[in-house]
Amino acid sequence: MIWFYFGQGDAGPPSGETRATTMHASYAIGSFTLGVANTKNDITGAVNREVDAYQIAYTVTDDMSVTYGSETFDKGGEAVDEEVSSLGVSYTSGGMTVSAATYESTGVGNTAGTKTDRWKLGLSFAF
Repeated sequence: MIWFYFGQGDAGPPSGETRATTMHASYAIGSFTLGVANTKNDITGAVNREVDAYQIAYTVTDDMSVTYGSETFDKGGEAVDEEVSSLGVSYTSGGMTVSAATYESTGVGNTAGTKTDRWKLGLSFAF
């Protein structure tokens, strides 16, 4: 299956209005799903921003899936882009889902040589 999404909107006062445009496409075949997205923020009187992202997901079983994703944040005029990559896994049993993910960021705040590592652990219940 193939999905396409497009969204556009405006926010803020006329002197600092932000016009956001988002395009997304995803393709699923078998146990794999691949998604790509682009978001542009054109800001009146300020620096424009753009985000490019992709993610690949693999359904291991009906209960378990693994994902990998990457995003690049481009702030117009900056020499360094912020890049974020993530790896996640989730397992569902009955009404309970356990998930874990790790995130690595480089160029944080569009500053060369900066890096952060984070992780997330989740547990949710459906009643």
